Amino acid sequence: MEDERELPHPYLSGNFAPIKRTRSLTQCPHTGHIPAELAGGQYVRNGANPLTNEDLARHAHWFDGDGMLSGVLFRRRDKNADSIEPHFVNQYVLTDVFLNGKENRNLRRPLLPSITTLIGGSLLIVVLTVIRTILLVILSRFPGSRRVIKKISVANTGILYHDGRALATCESGPPMRIQLPSLETVGWYNGRKAENEPFDDDRAGFGGNGPLGFMKEWTTGHPRVDPVTKELISIHAVFVKPYVFYSIVPPNSKVSSKNGKPLRPVFDVPIPGVRSPRMMHDFGVAARHTVIMDLPLSLNPAHCILGKPVISFDPTERSRFGVFPRYEPHKIQWFETNQCVIFHTANCWETYSVGPVAETCVHLVACRLTSASMLYSAGALSPPIRKPVPPEYVEEEQCRLYYYSFPLVADGSDEAPIIRNQWALSAIPFEFPSVSPQHAMSATRFVYGCSMGSPSYYSAALGKAAKIDYIAKIDVETLIARGTAHPPQQIKGCVDKRTINEVMQSTDVNDPIKLFQMPEGWYAQEPRFVARHEASSEDDGWLLTYVFDESQLDDNGECGENAVSELWVIDARNMKDVVARIHLPQRVPYGLHGAWFSEEDIDGQRMVESVRREMSKEELDVSGLLSRMRDVIEKLVG
Repeated sequence: MEDERELPHPYLSGNFAPIKRTRSLTQCPHTGHIPAELAGGQYVRNGANPLTNEDLARHAHWFDGDGMLSGVLFRRRDKNADSIEPHFVNQYVLTDVFLNGKENRNLRRPLLPSITTLIGGSLLIVVLTVIRTILLVILSRFPGSRRVIKKISVANTGILYHDGRALATCESGPPMRIQLPSLETVGWYNGRKAENEPFDDDRAGFGGNGPLGFMKEWTTGHPRVDPVTKELISIHAVFVKPYVFYSIVPPNSKVSSKNGKPLRPVFDVPIPGVRSPRMMHDFGVAARHTVIMDLPLSLNPAHCILGKPVISFDPTERSRFGVFPRYEPHKIQWFETNQCVIFHTANCWETYSVGPVAETCVHLVACRLTSASMLYSAGALSPPIRKPVPPEYVEEEQCRLYYYSFPLVADGSDEAPIIRNQWALSAIPFEFPSVSPQHAMSATRFVYGCSMGSPSYYSAALGKAAKIDYIAKIDVETLIARGTAHPPQQIKGCVDKRTINEVMQSTDVNDPIKLFQMPEGWYAQEPRFVARHEASSEDDGWLLTYVFDESQLDDNGECGENAVSELWVIDARNMKDVVARIHLPQRVPYGLHGAWFSEEDIDGQRMVESVRREMSKEELDVSGLLSRMRDVIEKLVG
């Protein structure tokens, strides 16, 4: 493992390297014409940006690090929508972990264990690292600490809007409320209220009041908001049975559910049937049903006792999809198939058929990986030698957009649920999926995402990072219809078998796969869709993505202090035109997930009494025995 760290860590160097500067709203120049639909709104992207980064030889992973938000506000110069001034802002999410470690010179490594350590560390290293974290959390309660660590989330994964709140997410804790457009941190959100809000609500939310409450606060990195009912739907994966809980948070406004009954919050309802602790990063939500994924990617601290990695993938296990009515998780039906890994779902919806036997079928489109190699490569680790698997399980290394259909069996039936369709829609690599927010949880036609020419998206060579040089738009409606009419082989089959080069050579204006190719040496990030006013079609709008020109790297592949990024606005219909380029005052490291917040979202935020802030030196109690003990022990374990 030491040999693997002689080279610079691919996810700590170049434009993956963290940045040290934050900015309040700063006006940016731009070229091209900014669409009127963006006026008054803000694009914000979340991602990991390690505060402590001096020890470059440490275990590190792309998913590690303190959350940093990078946003562009399209401020109106006046009431004229054509007069828009872009402003850039980036701020850390002020979590307990961040505030405790800020300006703490005793810590040479991040407080939390790296995912790389949990995947590839020896039993001794894992145990010592976990003990160090627990000790530092305890020390945070001693005098002289900058912040008591009550929650271990770094809130570095996603960001979304629900019921007047922008929320930064990560599955190791509850969401954190963020104030738009300044990106200041308000406080932890428990499903009923956020810290520093001007009203009292002492009722329990995520986690409840029991001894396992801190675990049940761990909210998926990808909660979903229903575009019709405005409910927030989330899962909470924990280390003890039943391993997964489920919550639904309605808006505070008077919105009725589809059956006319008032919406009521549901917190921490157990989901039965999950076999063991799992790494559950995402799930599927349709208008009336929910899909959770019990995949053979374990996240189990008890494995330390057996000398196994805390996070591990078992290719000999089956994958299981649990489908249940939104408000009735006890009615879950389990569908089994070959092993796979899914980090992100694109969309989920239902269809209903009538006839002699009425049927409800739930459909899911997701990015399916055939192994967990990406989890290792993002930590600069070689994947372990794979266990022998039955020949019918063997598949080439790939990450593709897949389609699943789950016909539900009738209540009381003895029939076993069986997946009707499961095959790839396209052979091109595809990840970071998103859809038009207005069309989510229905039979959306288009899915947008990221791809790359070579090597395969999630199997980058050790020592190299996967970089996005194509933005893709896939017409899933057309490809599902083709696959249904002429079904490919189940599991291993593919509807459109063309390579990226073959797709790029197409002149068909109705091609179901359209690619926007980045210029040579430029790389993109996850795109997000914003619809045109009075759109004529589902794809009538714009894709927003941060981009970076790697010609700015020096001879060692590192970014200088003057390196900058841009935000591109791409025509989503033709997937060719860059209609506007926002020239940012600094670079935005390659990161994770973003969201578009409309002018109405920003104006409709709930009031706050204050925001989180760093403690000044004058406020620190650095005298006394306990304070000195804390300082000495931190230096020893730093």
